[in-house]
Amino acid sequence: MAPLATGVFLPTMSPPDERPGDVAAAARHAEDLGVESVWAVDQLVAGTGAPFVDSIVALAAAAGATSRVRLGLGVLIVPLRPVVWIAKQVGSLQVVSGGRILLGVGAGGDRHDRSWEAAGVPRRERGRRTDAALAVLPSLLAGGEVTLGEEPGAPVAQLAPGVPVPPILVGGMSEAALARAARFGDGAFFLPVGPEVVAEARRRLDELAAAAGRARPSVTTGLLAAIDGDPDLPDRAGIVARLSDGDGMFGMPEAAVDDLLVTGGVDAVAERVAALAAAGADRVVLSVAAGNWWRQTELFRVAAA
Repeated sequence: MAPLATGVFLPTMSPPDERPGDVAAAARHAEDLGVESVWAVDQLVAGTGAPFVDSIVALAAAAGATSRVRLGLGVLIVPLRPVVWIAKQVGSLQVVSGGRILLGVGAGGDRHDRSWEAAGVPRRERGRRTDAALAVLPSLLAGGEVTLGEEPGAPVAQLAPGVPVPPILVGGMSEAALARAARFGDGAFFLPVGPEVVAEARRRLDELAAAAGRARPSVTTGLLAAIDGDPDLPDRAGIVARLSDGDGMFGMPEAAVDDLLVTGGVDAVAERVAALAAAGADRVVLSVAAGNWWRQTELFRVAAA
């Protein structure tokens, strides 16, 4: 069995009264810590307008600042963009990074309704648009000639240079998302949920992949944590307020915090990481819930060692 891979989300987002972090310096820090991958969240308008750096731009900066760490999109909201632009930008990232991209993709969620309005994309079409894009995206990345649509006279596109197609990880844990991962993905990207939920989703994903005659997909799962040992870490009430702020980075219901958030010291986080690996995760990616991003990632690296 391959050892568990670990990653961290870069500080590309911030609360409304702050600015996103130094993405290039953060990527170097993560690489120096020895994590396998760094990740950027994706959205057009996050919630009610939380500040964040575009995911493609962030990973381009990270690529220029590092030489070894893998660079993950976690996850790219596919229906917000024409698939040819996705292929061009991701292919360009493959070139400038030396082939280090991990391509997380997804259909998008309900919180970010301003994104759909700004992009002029009907939210009800997101699943259909995602499936249509994923059907042609690998060929576009590889430099193949692709017909963009099924209607007579649909345009044909071919992009150059063709690149090695990065691993495609489909985000989400609904039945539709798992079916999409089994059909189109090399793996899945799960939400930061507990080991029992990961194990059940892993089981269902394997069933769907086997029924489709495809290889067993990998599983990457998030880990939302606030780790003791950081002088900048607020108390629990402060952490909950940060996570449940409707105008903030996370905007989650307060009732969901206990199910998603991992707190405690390095040993408690190490126990959760081990449990996620036992449940079938191949990679665990940290989202820093609160505190000093730099210190939190150092503590995570100790916990996941």
